[in-house]
Amino acid sequence: MATLLTHSLKSRYAALQAERERSWAPAQLEANAGQRRVLTERFDPTAIAQPGDALPDFAFQEVGGERLTLEELTQSRSALFIFFRFAGCPACNIALPYYAETLYPELAERGIPLVALSPQRADRLMDIKVRHDLPFAVATDTDNGLARHIGIAFDPDDRPSPPPVGWIGEVTGTGSWTLPQPAVLLVGPGRVVRALQVSPDWLDRPEADSILALL
Repeated sequence: MATLLTHSLKSRYAALQAERERSWAPAQLEANAGQRRVLTERFDPTAIAQPGDALPDFAFQEVGGERLTLEELTQSRSALFIFFRFAGCPACNIALPYYAETLYPELAERGIPLVALSPQRADRLMDIKVRHDLPFAVATDTDNGLARHIGIAFDPDDRPSPPPVGWIGEVTGTGSWTLPQPAVLLVGPGRVVRALQVSPDWLDRPEADSILALL
């Protein structure tokens, strides 16, 4: 397996957290950990899409301009969707290259499309695609449409009014605080949910082996 050739996702996040503990102020560390803790405590696995649920035919704008739809992607096969927050998210800049290394080759061999989805505008998402030379599609889930439908969208607890310069809605270009919780969604023919793994703590995302086991 490709995962034997590289550091695990867990170890990469441990290194990120260690660096933050060295460089962040205690209040900043606690705010970050507190939001992740609250989201984990609030998470209700019965409130998200379940295996067997049929999804509407959502459409997504790929960073290169192509229009992708659930119907086309799953017409005769399954497709895997990885939800991430936005192009500048440090945790996402660890997860997506990791999945490119460890997950994408196996999916490509099996003929299963992989699409990374964020609510961020497609022109701004191009940055993460280019920075890591990601071999899979990166696309916009406009207005968190699919994320809301499957129950993984959330608003952070700390939402100052008026929003400060550089707030999340400005970064994503959506004008909204809403983001998806990181998640892995496997959809089969007929747009039927086969599996959904949600990571309320965005520093605790599934390893490639765990995702491949869904197949």
